[in-house]
Amino acid sequence: QSDLLGAYALGLRNILAITGDPPKLGDYPDATAVYDVDSIGLIRIMDHLNHGRDLAGNAIGPPLAIHIGCGADPSKPDLEKEVRRLEEKVKAGAEYVMTPPVYDPRTVETFLGMIRHLRVPVLIGILPLYSHKNAEFLHNEVPGMTIPEDIRERMRAAGSGEGAQAEGVRIAQEALLAVRDLVQGAYVMPPFNKVDLAVRVIEVLR
Repeated sequence: QSDLLGAYALGLRNILAITGDPPKLGDYPDATAVYDVDSIGLIRIMDHLNHGRDLAGNAIGPPLAIHIGCGADPSKPDLEKEVRRLEEKVKAGAEYVMTPPVYDPRTVETFLGMIRHLRVPVLIGILPLYSHKNAEFLHNEVPGMTIPEDIRERMRAAGSGEGAQAEGVRIAQEALLAVRDLVQGAYVMPPFNKVDLAVRVIEVLR
């Protein structure tokens, strides 16, 4: 709560609440995992603050105005479980949803159909692939990332260097165009801080 109040005092208004990955998957695998509050708990705390109360129900003065975001993954194998968890997040106070990078528009369509009753804005993640090696690493090593086999094969066939980067941009553009009329927005991430590749992706919307 104190961190949230401090961030708000510094002008932060948009917060995406995610539980995160276990420490064993990061650079410090021996660090102690602390899960006193998960993403739903964090959303609930922010919702209380937005109503002028702390989690214990004590008045904090003027209510905050945090825009509360949450995560959801259309590519999860157990999509019904993912939808149930999203329902909990929205009930706790989440106002919009952001997804990990998606590469299969069909999974997005299915997911959106299952959450239509929630009436919550969805922002789709778009990440242009940089190389075949990059695609395989993301698919096999990064939690929450699912890249279909046909997409990885396209990256393999594209070779390396600029050819692979161009194919990665094309794949991202195809995904963006396929879902643009289904969602309320998208956020495009530059691979390896290559901002020019992210710019090339959004040029398809002109």
